[in-house]
Amino acid sequence: MARRRDLPQKLTAPADRPPFVRELSAGGLVYRRVRGRLEVVLAARLSPDRGELVWGIPKGHVEKGESMAETAVREVREETGLEASIDEPLGDVTYWYARRDAGAQAVRIHKRVRFFLMRYVGGKFANRDHEMDDVRWFDLPAAIEAVAFANERELLERAAAALTRSKTD
Repeated sequence: MARRRDLPQKLTAPADRPPFVRELSAGGLVYRRVRGRLEVVLAARLSPDRGELVWGIPKGHVEKGESMAETAVREVREETGLEASIDEPLGDVTYWYARRDAGAQAVRIHKRVRFFLMRYVGGKFANRDHEMDDVRWFDLPAAIEAVAFANERELLERAAAALTRSKTD
């Protein structure tokens, strides 16, 4: 016979979990063709714990009254200094992360980012803000290797397929 302490205990209150917030962002994978070679732009921040550059696709928060497409164009311009036009949606990425708010309480963040495939129109890296530590053109295979997160790697592979199709259409 099971002893009383071995029986499951009845819960009197839900488990204590930090609050969560939803965030919405948008970004763009900018591309160009140079002498038949396809290049894309990645932006990087210095990882505080590892001291190395973490490469990704430029993105940022959607501001009030702004569409996701408008956000992507603005964020690309701010973070890279480049002007780009949207060709097509590339896909959405969702993920969770945690941060501490001003009161040092943990907050869970559920983030959704919509990415667009964007054609380079003009501009220079020198015209960017300095939110990112580095911005560079990569050939597509090198960009796929350089991005830090698997979900962005999948977007780069999707972009490669779309750009290969458009070149043969």
